[in-house]
Amino acid sequence: MRPEYILTLSCPDQRGIVHSVSGFLANHGCNIIDSAQFGDAHSKLFFMRVHFSVEDFAISEQVLREKFTEVARSWQMEWQLHDAHHKPRVVLMVSKIGHCLNDLLFRFKSGLLPVEIKAIISNHTDFYQLAASYNIPFHHLPLAAGASAEEKHAQEQRVLEVINANQTELVVLARYMQILSNTMCQALNGRAINIHHSFLPSFKGAKPYYQAHDRGVKLIGATAHFVTGDLDEGPIIEQDVERVDHAMDPEKLTAIGRDVECVVLARAVNYFIEHRILLNGHKTVVFN
Repeated sequence: MRPEYILTLSCPDQRGIVHSVSGFLANHGCNIIDSAQFGDAHSKLFFMRVHFSVEDFAISEQVLREKFTEVARSWQMEWQLHDAHHKPRVVLMVSKIGHCLNDLLFRFKSGLLPVEIKAIISNHTDFYQLAASYNIPFHHLPLAAGASAEEKHAQEQRVLEVINANQTELVVLARYMQILSNTMCQALNGRAINIHHSFLPSFKGAKPYYQAHDRGVKLIGATAHFVTGDLDEGPIIEQDVERVDHAMDPEKLTAIGRDVECVVLARAVNYFIEHRILLNGHKTVVFN
């Protein structure tokens, strides 16, 4: 199997970047499989994702990194080089609502989600048997209602211990219904994805589909975003909606909404593990 890599980069937008990158790859025995780029007229930044194979076996990953550093410096690039065959290490977090957890586990078991799920963390015990059925370690780390700041800090430290012990590359909040502290958000910056049960920024808080029903909405949806210290305001990765009507009761809206949540979260996770997401300030560039 030929080595394959994914190069992602961003830099000040200017003429010649694509030529420089493609020329570098051609000169180092590489063949481009897929390439996408975007120049943002507002931020004046250029973004690029290149999936390529190495046809010259004398060219190692270390050589590519060392040589490309010179190119990146000349264009003031922020860049990363990823092994395209690597399966990221993932930790899932959940509370008492399990549809997103179930969906991700099924995709993982079916080979549709090429990751290593190293652990499931929950503040409840509802899904320990589900975790056992997939032979995935389950960590029950409870946090009582009305817990003090000290108790919350202690619980989050135990969560981080599990995450760090597994060298986790991505944390997925699959309906984990606890607000993470700023310290926790900073520790997981850029590698934690949350699914929000509404088409942000509408209907925040409890029972969003009941709120939607009371307002007579015609569209419901879900939003996957990076976790930040600003609650539900992190950079948005993926969104989707479904049309609904006046004849549907709150339970029907909830069922439809949960289906959308599963799909949106799975897409966002796939974008992450395929290195299709680049941060652009408070927004994202997602190369589909």
